[in-house]
Amino acid sequence: MDAPTPTKHGRPRKTATPKRAPGRPAAADNPDLRARLLDAAIACYVRHGIAATSLRAIATEAGVNPALLHYYFGDKQQLQDAVSSERLVPVFLSLRDGLMGEGKDVFDLIGGFVAGIGRIVALHPWLPSLWVREVLCEGGALRESVLFQQIGPVLPRMMAKRFAQAQAEGRINADLDPRLLMVSLIGLTLFPAASAPIWRHMFDADDLDLEAQRRHALALLDRGLTP
Repeated sequence: MDAPTPTKHGRPRKTATPKRAPGRPAAADNPDLRARLLDAAIACYVRHGIAATSLRAIATEAGVNPALLHYYFGDKQQLQDAVSSERLVPVFLSLRDGLMGEGKDVFDLIGGFVAGIGRIVALHPWLPSLWVREVLCEGGALRESVLFQQIGPVLPRMMAKRFAQAQAEGRINADLDPRLLMVSLIGLTLFPAASAPIWRHMFDADDLDLEAQRRHALALLDRGLTP
């Protein structure tokens, strides 16, 4: 350890403590903090909606100073973009990647989608509520940026195209519209998950878990898909 530098009067001078860069909060060195801030943002978005959620509310949820949010994300819009690009979109891209194979049978494709939604809902319980509030509802903050620009071109359109091809080959019911079949799949997976607290309370149905929902959806689809 370096010895203190003597002053002109013989008294030792204290070694200067390294200073943080201006504007850098001390807690910013925590490597897990960014993930915690994104989790807090999602929790507030689900509870109050994106439009009604302030950076201060997210900071309170995370138990940090609002300056940390500004340090990591800049402003409210940049934080919203980070939630979309780092949390929401990757979930659907992982689902798409598991469904891609060109040789996959159309019934395997549909079964894989239903099972995949169940899997990601189990891993990310916040997803159905955020999807309904901010993507499906009119005025949702994520509809344009997430659904139309990012998810729509890579998943629903791909699946609708595969449904149309299978229908042309006589493999699924000719009365179905391939585009509405995609809508039906969403209605049989994300909607029941988002509304689960309502119908579980209404029917005293705590036994109807995600696996029961999957079996029910596939049973309905099996009868409706067969030519």
